[in-house]
Amino acid sequence: QFQLVESGGGLVQPGGSLTLSCTTSGVSLDKYAIGWFRQAPGTKRDNEREGVSCIGRSADNTYYRDRVKGRFTISRDNAKNMAYLEIKRAEEEDTGVYYCATLGPMFVQCVSQAADYWGLGTQVTVST
Repeated sequence: QFQLVESGGGLVQPGGSLTLSCTTSGVSLDKYAIGWFRQAPGTKRDNEREGVSCIGRSADNTYYRDRVKGRFTISRDNAKNMAYLEIKRAEEEDTGVYYCATLGPMFVQCVSQAADYWGLGTQVTVST
């Protein structure tokens, strides 16, 4: 078993930008599809984490939730063992704890139930 580590969260004004990063040690992330999930304020259960964006092992397949299309960009750098989620034109509805997770060797659906290894999350707050 292993744990992912997220970073890059913080407070951003509406319309601003933020880039989240995800990595782990001791395991090559290139074996896994990666997903970013948001836990909205007031929710606690793991199955309430919404799939924001997911990316295949070689970045040949990506998924974006409708609400974030055109604003979020998921990417990965397998050589650096890193995955990223760039947030642009942030909206207050983007507020939440963002988790990265592995989804096995490939993802069929970008849903929390398909994730196996998780990070502890990083808080993103969009507010004036």
